Order: sequence, then structure tokens, then C-alpha cells
Amino acid sequence: MSRRTSGRTARRLDSVRRQLAAEPSLPFSRLLDADLVTAALRESGVAFRDRLYPPWVTVWIFLSQVLDPMQCCRQAVLRFAAWRSANGQSACSTNTGAYCQARQRLPEAVAGQLARRVANQLHRREAPRSWRWKGRPVKIADGTTVTMPDTAENQAAYPQPKAQRPGCGFPLARLVVVFSLSVGTVLEMVIGQYKGKQTGEVSLLRALHDSLEPGDILLGDRLYGGYFDIALPRDRGVDVVTRLHQQRRADFRRGRRLGRGDHVVEWDKPPRPGWMDKETHRRLPPRLTVRETRVSVTIPGFRSEAFVVVSTLLDAAHTAGDLADLYRARWQAELDLRSLKQTLQMDVLRGRTPEMVRLEIQVHLLAYNLVRQVMADAAEKHGVLPRQISFTATLQALLAFMPYLAMMTPEQAGACYSRMLDAIAQHRVGNRPDRVEPRKRKRRPKPYDSLNVPRQTAREQCRKKKKPKP
Repeated sequence: MSRRTSGRTARRLDSVRRQLAAEPSLPFSRLLDADLVTAALRESGVAFRDRLYPPWVTVWIFLSQVLDPMQCCRQAVLRFAAWRSANGQSACSTNTGAYCQARQRLPEAVAGQLARRVANQLHRREAPRSWRWKGRPVKIADGTTVTMPDTAENQAAYPQPKAQRPGCGFPLARLVVVFSLSVGTVLEMVIGQYKGKQTGEVSLLRALHDSLEPGDILLGDRLYGGYFDIALPRDRGVDVVTRLHQQRRADFRRGRRLGRGDHVVEWDKPPRPGWMDKETHRRLPPRLTVRETRVSVTIPGFRSEAFVVVSTLLDAAHTAGDLADLYRARWQAELDLRSLKQTLQMDVLRGRTPEMVRLEIQVHLLAYNLVRQVMADAAEKHGVLPRQISFTATLQALLAFMPYLAMMTPEQAGACYSRMLDAIAQHRVGNRPDRVEPRKRKRRPKPYDSLNVPRQTAREQCRKKKKPKP
């Protein structure tokens, strides 16, 4: 970008900031600060001109679409048209074409930066010490998959499993997400193919190691319990708590004994794997000191009766019970993924190109983090933990209050937002310790045969069927 173009873009962004401060608020704009949007546009070098759907408007309309249960483009455009009419602005077309084109112009980097900025602001802000585990930030890593429309572009970028016949499956992408244990926000995310070299959960998580900070605690399941997956974060000053990998065995007769079923041992460094460069392998210590703690599960109905927690928390101040409780908190990542994929409907995406799929994921993460931000505000106001408040109830309250907040003056909106926090804090997550539920469904699916051939082939087969004689 030339100096002249850069200066013109900067002046345009300053004009945008003044315009955003002067005009009536769009729905959801009170959750997403205009300065954050402007900074993300500046860092991404977005060039734009005056349109009905400039980037900052497109972001807010896209957010309203993601948070709405129907997630419909037409409804999002109609909502924008209603907002313009309510604020005395000129009428606009309710055709979705211009909005869909505006979404395609919106860079993926802008939505990703906004999602990370909102998450990190909330993760790092001054909050009650009781929100953190023994005063330390804990980050949970977990993986999941999402599907998308069966188009040639999506199949090329995120191919369906080879076991499925062509035309009978859907493109499948793997996500690895890092959540904040204290507030539940998505701090980082990486997307890759479901199958292929260096596309597994562990490989994708290694791409996020740069986002880890000294003093963090990384919490994960047994998949992240390999030598290098503990040693690499530890080299950055990050502690790791995970479950003993299935290919290792704990021998509590060895090492320095801390208690019954609790000892400190050293693991020898394995040979250099193919994905690691020689310099990194040389830098890692020849032996890794870890703590192995046996956890017995006496709750009827739980799948595991006993397992071993591996950690780099060697201090005796962290008891075996503390480590067991911390590892059990890893289940919060499963609940957070459920909120993303089920409540916000990110399980089945709608983008027909890989670029739109990735943008859709980033906007879902941004919307999710904004809901978590409101939950944290309500929790801080009422002296409870953010995870004690219902995510679904918060989303429902936002959908109910935000259209009216957008029409109020700043003074009125502040009082109304406070009352919204009061309403949200009333809806707590049920206290159901040691809950056991079977992984089965009572409601049967409708008795339709599975589609085992491409849909076009199935249509031709239907046309060729002879009609019965009258």
C-alpha cells in the first residue's frame, strides 16, 4: 500500500470513527466497541468506499444473523431495513444480494481479530481472583468437527471422509479451540482438514503454541499427553495438566513419592519426530520432569474407574485432590463446544466456499465471545462465577433487549443494560453434581432410507420408475 493510499485510508477510518459515535447505534453495536472495529479494519488494510453495507455495518448485521435462531440472510436484511426506518433514514432494498456481496468482501482477518480482541480483553481484565484457579489463568484445548455445503470448492479444501461415497457426504473440517476456563471465551482457534498429514488435533494445537503466555496452565485430554506436547509449552513457561497418554504406563514404585498414587518422575526425550526441526529438538531438555497422580472415580455410572493425571505442577502446595478437580474442569470445554455448535448452530455451516466457511466460523466465535462478555458483566455485578450463569438464557436476553437498547440514548441504554444484567443473573446453571446420562436418544428418526448415491442420480432413478397402472 502506497503512502498516499495509506494516508487516505487512515483519514477515512477516522471519519468512520466519528460517524459511528454520532449516528444511532445499530443492534449489537453496544456490545462491540466501534474502536475495536476500526482498529481491526486498519490492521487488515481494508479499502472501501461509501456503500449501504460498509464493513462495520456488515459485521454487526452478520452478528445479528448468527445470534438469531433462524440465521437467515433475508431476516438479517429486513432487521437492518427496520432499523433504518425507525431512525428516520431512507428506505433501502430488502433484497439480500447486496448484503451477501458485502459479506464476501469482508476479510476473514477482520472477524478473527475482533474475536481475539474481545476474548483477550475479557480474559485479562481485572476480575475477582476467585474466577481463576489458584490465581492462575487456565486455558483448555479441545477439538471438534464441522460440516458445510457439498460444493466442489469446499470438497477441495475440506474433503469428506474417504469411507463415504462421492456425492453422499459433506465436506468436513477439524477445529482446535482454546477456551478460557474462568470466563469461557474462545481465545484462539485453528482450522484444518479432517484427514491428512499434520491435520490431527495435536498437530493443529502446536500451531497455537505462540498464543500461550508464561504463567498459563494448559489443560487437555490424553491426546495432548505426549512428551513433546508437554515439553514444548513447558519450554515457554507454560504448565500442562493432562491425562496420561494411552501408550504410557505409570509405575508408582519409581521416582520421588509425594503420597499414595502420587509421585514425580522423569521421562527420557524420544528421538526427533519428522515434524520437528533439529534446533527445536536439541533445545528441549534430555529429560522431562513430570508429576503423575492416580485418580480414583467412585461415582456410579462414570465411564472411567481410575486414570492418571500428568502435570508439570510439582509444587506440593498443589494437592492430588486439586489436580483431580482441575482435570475434571476440562469437561467445561465440551460444554463450551456444545454452546457453539448447538446453541449458536455452528455445527452445520452455510458458506459455499472455503473463504465464506472460515469467515462464518470467525463471526460465530465473535458472537460467542460477546455473549460470554455479557455473562461476565452479569457475574461481576452479582458476585457469582461466570460459569454459574446460563449461556442460553443470556443469548435469549440479548435477543430480547438489544433492539430496544439500539433505540435509546446513552443514559437510557446504560440503565436498561443494567436491568438486563439483573435479568440474566437470575438464570443460573442447574447444580447437578455427578450427573449421569446415557448417550442415547429416545426420539427415533423418521423412517427414511439413507441417500447412498448422489442426489442427481437419485432424482433420475425417481423419474425412471414406472407408474402403476390404474
